[in-house]
Amino acid sequence: MRQKEMYYSHDMDLFEPEKPFDRDFFKKLPKTDLHVHLDGSLRPETILDLAAKDNVDIGADTLKKLEKTLQPGKTHESLTDYLKAFDLTLKVLQTEESLYRAAYELIEDNAAESVDYFEVRYSPILHTDKGLPVTTILEAVVEGLKDGERDFGIKSGVIVCGIRNISPDVSMQMAELAVAFKNRGVVGYDLAGAEYNYPARDHLESFNLILSNNINVTIHAGEAYGPDSIHQALHYCGAHRIGHGTRLKENGDLLNYVNDHRIPLEICLSSNVQTQAAKTIERHPFKFYLDLGLRVTLNTDNRLVTLTTMTDEYYLAYKTFNLTSQNILDLVINGVKSAFIPFEYKKWFLRDTKQKTIELINSYGREEEKQPAKAQ
Repeated sequence: MRQKEMYYSHDMDLFEPEKPFDRDFFKKLPKTDLHVHLDGSLRPETILDLAAKDNVDIGADTLKKLEKTLQPGKTHESLTDYLKAFDLTLKVLQTEESLYRAAYELIEDNAAESVDYFEVRYSPILHTDKGLPVTTILEAVVEGLKDGERDFGIKSGVIVCGIRNISPDVSMQMAELAVAFKNRGVVGYDLAGAEYNYPARDHLESFNLILSNNINVTIHAGEAYGPDSIHQALHYCGAHRIGHGTRLKENGDLLNYVNDHRIPLEICLSSNVQTQAAKTIERHPFKFYLDLGLRVTLNTDNRLVTLTTMTDEYYLAYKTFNLTSQNILDLVINGVKSAFIPFEYKKWFLRDTKQKTIELINSYGREEEKQPAKAQ
């Protein structure tokens, strides 16, 4: 029988606290975010500021009006409907300064909630409305991330996206860009955009280039379309990770293949409900996948559009699925193991994160026990 990937905690006892973990615990928990979109994760205040500075009409000049327009956290009719929010955010991300700022602030926001490493993805082709070269667009984000890393002490990487519903030629252009920036901030390549009726196999040329240059691949699949989309991502395009994979459960044979080959799933709980990839949070297959031993990771997808953080996603998973201390440790470790980072660094990162997580879990509630009783 295949042994579940639990070996890293067999030599120690994990504390199950008598009182439930609170949100502050998950804010302190060491975390990764491997699936987060730059253009879906701006601060609302930043959108308004950039619109004013660049004289961009976004149909809103106050936070209240912007919220009414964007409706962050709303449940949409479909993934396509969900993606309409990006029409607004992209309007203010067409300059070097705005791209730099968005990247820098994303570092700051992640550092504030103990996200030690994240991989931000976007498609530079969507930021060319004012004539910026795609190289400049990518350099601006890389520079913002590097400066943020210096100032806030966490790590990050960029995943360049081809877009399913634009054209294979554009995906090829984005693949060429990713190749040029390999080891210069770019850690992977993705295929994003509307999934239904836009099969990944149409973009094979771009993936052939990416794989021949030994670049990591993650692909949005199994969100708005079924297991065949995941099959194409793996067996046509050579994906090393699957973005979402919500509908993997519909094909047991493929599910076992993903499990046996330790292919990570980038689960985004809140987003999956908002796009109706999962009808309700309770019906999401997240816990089923976790119990089966799949390499499940938790992610935000879009901090603004989805109205979430990594802290919120962990807390939501904990409350909904009654996670144990072991489940929490597994998720944290899965995130580190699935990151597109060099193996030697990953070994250190894994040891450090595991130690911090176990110490945090085992200390939870203990400080209150040590406090002297108040005098009556």
